[in-house]
Amino acid sequence: MKENRMSEKRTGGLPGQIETGLVSRRSFVLGAGAAALAAMVPGGDLWAAAPSESAQKIADHFSSVKTMMGEFVQFGPRGEQTGGKFFISRPGRLRFNYEAPSPLRVISDGRNLVIGNYKLKTWDLYPLSKTPLSLLLSDKIDLGREMVRGVQEEQDLTTIILGDKTIFGESTITLMFDPKNFELRQWTITDPQAKDTTVMIFNVQTGVNLDDKVFEIPYSDVHSTGTNR
Repeated sequence: MKENRMSEKRTGGLPGQIETGLVSRRSFVLGAGAAALAAMVPGGDLWAAAPSESAQKIADHFSSVKTMMGEFVQFGPRGEQTGGKFFISRPGRLRFNYEAPSPLRVISDGRNLVIGNYKLKTWDLYPLSKTPLSLLLSDKIDLGREMVRGVQEEQDLTTIILGDKTIFGESTITLMFDPKNFELRQWTITDPQAKDTTVMIFNVQTGVNLDDKVFEIPYSDVHSTGTNR
């Protein structure tokens, strides 16, 4: 695998909408846009106008998992790739530790979400409720609500698209589940410019005990050097 070092650039986005200092190119590249998403979904079934009972069961199972941790690989809109470790505690709490040399950390404490650059000592602060990640971290995913944009059920994949208006504009998050064990495989955030960023997760552990300190936001640093949105 060839790795190219690029200049660090903060885009002010969310996990999956952040350019990092390390870009790894593989023989395959996860492209952006609807065409790439369709390529990952086998078969040609039509998107359902309303979610089925089985899709709601998957959503219920996922929302019942209160804690989880594991590793991730993130693909950006231009195929840029990085990885690291993630931690989730429902409702609302998340942490992304990007692997070196990326200096980024993303932390949500259930109320706010911050994107920190430890090298530059800068922080961007957002209300969690105004970001698409709030849909992923909600206490319950109700597919009967108006935020559901589409559901597709395949033999080996169930795809659920949720959308809501955020401070970034009209964004959607696409969740892809294994219909057999109801496990989340990956999610894709599509920004208002129709650019996709995908996070694939693996080596996932659920029901783990996570220290509250994992999700602590250093508000003193944020308020002294950060930007409120």
